[in-house]
Amino acid sequence: MAKTKELSKDTRNKIVDLHQVGKTESAIGKQLGLKKSTVGAIIRKWKTYKTTDNLPRSGAPRKISPRGVKMITRTVSKNPRTTRGDLVNDLQRAGTKVTKPTISNTLRRQGLKSCSARRVPLLKPVHVQARLKFAREHLDDPDEDWENVIWSDETKIELFGKNSTRRVWRTKNAELHPKNTIPTVKHGGGNIMLWGCFSAKGPGRLIRVKERMNGAMYREILSENLLPSARALKMKRGWVFQHDNDPKHTARATKEWLRKKHFKVLEWPSQSPDLNPIENLWRELKVRVAQRQPQNITALRRSAWRNGPKYQQQCVKTL
Repeated sequence: MAKTKELSKDTRNKIVDLHQVGKTESAIGKQLGLKKSTVGAIIRKWKTYKTTDNLPRSGAPRKISPRGVKMITRTVSKNPRTTRGDLVNDLQRAGTKVTKPTISNTLRRQGLKSCSARRVPLLKPVHVQARLKFAREHLDDPDEDWENVIWSDETKIELFGKNSTRRVWRTKNAELHPKNTIPTVKHGGGNIMLWGCFSAKGPGRLIRVKERMNGAMYREILSENLLPSARALKMKRGWVFQHDNDPKHTARATKEWLRKKHFKVLEWPSQSPDLNPIENLWRELKVRVAQRQPQNITALRRSAWRNGPKYQQQCVKTL
C-alpha cells in the first residue's frame, strides 16, 4: 500500500481548533476534505499528548549494540582491508549474530563505505619527502603558471589489456559463453607505444613509438614534435616543459640537448606519475580504445588514432 501524504502542521492544528468549538469528526472531515478516521486519529493524539507534532518513532531495535558498533568501527579504522566476513565472525564470537548487509548498513551510518582501493606508486621515505618538497614549493603558484606548462609522457596500450570491459549482463550458468568472456593472452597480445603532450590550451602531437625507445630516439621525438606542439598551442613565452624521471629523460645527453634548446624544464619528484594530469588523458584514451574491442594490432592502432586527438581535446576541456 502506498504511503499517504502527511498532513501539514496547520491542517492538524485546524482540526483541533474545530474540535474545540464543538464540531464532530464527520463535520470536520467534510469541511477539510479528510477521512473521519484521519480526523479522529489527530484528535486522539492531541487529547493524549497535548500536541499534534510527530512523536519519536521507536522502530526495530538495532541488531548491533553501541559497543559492537564501536568495536567494528575501530577494527576497520585500524585495518581498512578487513572483510565483512571477518566482522561477522568477530561479532559472533562476542555473542551477536548478524549478516553481511547489516555490517554494511551499520558502517555506512558511521560514514564508512566499501570502495575499491586506489592503486598508487610504491613510495619510499625519500620519495615522500621529494613529493612534499615539490608540493610546498608550488603551493601558491597562480593558475597562469600551470597554464604555461606542457605536460608529456609515454604510454603503452595493450591489445587485450586491463582496460578491456570487465562486467557483462548474463544469465545463470552462461559465464563461459564467448560473448561473456574476456580473452587473455600472454603479454597482452601485443601493444603500441605512444608519446604525447598537452597543455591547458589543448593536446599537442600524438606519436607512435615503433621501436624500443632509447635516449637518442626520445631526443628525436622531442626535436620533431615538442616545439611544433608548443607553437600550435600558442604557448606564451617562457613556457615550461614537464617530463618524469625516466632514465631516457634524465640522461646527460638529453639534459644537454634541452639546455642547448633553452627549454625550461619543470623539476619533477620521482615515483610521481599520479601527479601528472596527462595520466587522465591516457586512461580515457585506453577506455575508448577498449570499447571498440580491436582484435589485432592494426585495428588497435587505428582505434587509438581515431580516438586520440579528438578525445584528448574533449578531456583537456574538463581538466
